Amino acid sequence: MKAVVASWPRGYRRSWLRGDVVAGLTVWAVLVPEALAYATIAGVDPVVGLYAAPAALVLYALFGSSRHLIVGPMSATAALSVAAGVAASLLLDLRGHGVALVGHITGGLPPLGPPPVAGSDYAALAAGAVGVALVGFAEGLGAAKTYAARAGYDIDPNRELTGLGAANLGAGLCAGMPVNGSLSKTAVNGGAGARSQVSGLTAAALTVLTLLFLTALFERLPEPVLAAIVIAAVVDLVDFPAIARLYRVWTRRLGRIYGPAARADFLAALAALAGVLVFDTLPGLFLGIGISLLLLLYRASRPNIAELGRLPGGAWVDLRHHRDADTVPGTAVVRVEGGLFFANAERVRFALRAYGRRDEVHAVVLDAGTVPFVDVTAAEMLAGLNRELAREDAMLIVAHDIGQVRDVLAEESGDGRVYRTVDEAVTAAGAAGAGR
Repeated sequence: MKAVVASWPRGYRRSWLRGDVVAGLTVWAVLVPEALAYATIAGVDPVVGLYAAPAALVLYALFGSSRHLIVGPMSATAALSVAAGVAASLLLDLRGHGVALVGHITGGLPPLGPPPVAGSDYAALAAGAVGVALVGFAEGLGAAKTYAARAGYDIDPNRELTGLGAANLGAGLCAGMPVNGSLSKTAVNGGAGARSQVSGLTAAALTVLTLLFLTALFERLPEPVLAAIVIAAVVDLVDFPAIARLYRVWTRRLGRIYGPAARADFLAALAALAGVLVFDTLPGLFLGIGISLLLLLYRASRPNIAELGRLPGGAWVDLRHHRDADTVPGTAVVRVEGGLFFANAERVRFALRAYGRRDEVHAVVLDAGTVPFVDVTAAEMLAGLNRELAREDAMLIVAHDIGQVRDVLAEESGDGRVYRTVDEAVTAAGAAGAGR
């Protein structure tokens, strides 16, 4: 059970209790109105938002790995908005002036059991559920990592997936709506001084008390206030500085290597944004994922291929950035910066063959230290290139003892021309050239 159940209770300190309880009170104050708002927007009874919170908070505290993440819909502006809205409703008789109020909220604990959905409907709900799960997990994991980095502890992504899954399972069995964690939600908790999930458990207990005794307090809440809460939460998600920051992640070298795909993250973000605005949330999500994969494949198919020279200290570096590096007569030392696989095999072959066909070059040394993997297509390409260069009185030599690259190439070529270091490979190339 140690691998599944959260470990934070074992290291809990009594001095944290006061801060955790205060944080739990703060979270509760903003969770309740936000839960009502999201349920209203979803077109269900407002109390459904409250039903989701207790079980979700307890189960995430039990299975999640973050000490700070809070699951459930809420916003940092909700408490102030609700207080002002209720006061205005009471003092100004907003209902008498035609302003719609939340109205009756069913009190009491939620009904327990699976949702009243026909078995045939589960397949129809699967696609939407996958989208909700992807978005919720990505957002919650990002928030959890942010606060874990600040507090100096680690996040286990597998436990996060388990915790968020358990939270949604509990919410569903309590007739609640889907929940997730986000940076804006967790900021309320962390800013209030939370040190552990005791704050979440406190908020869960207070939400139960709200369901039992305090629902009438929110019945006079104007619906425009709920709309304002949701709008404020959505506005926080529109992060134009983040888009600008992604656009600035670019250099001339990246532009030369990858062309328009040099700004891959920026393009994927724009695709997701446009997809959400034009189609809907789920299609926009999958459009962003699809564009990201296409850009990843495009960049992987165009690895940077650099000719290397040796500095006086012995390091092999890119000649384009180190003009003082020396080349080796008769040998071209080349580095491929990326994995070798079917999508880039021909591009790499053309580049290496061009080096091998230079005047006075009798050996091409491939520095495989930056090649993390090689597939069968690329291995066959290297073996074929070795034979092709041999017909032109040249050879291909692989440097660096990278496990699968060395083994696969040796298996394909059968000549064993794979060396531990670039220096050894260059020495072997020089010896072979001298014997010609």
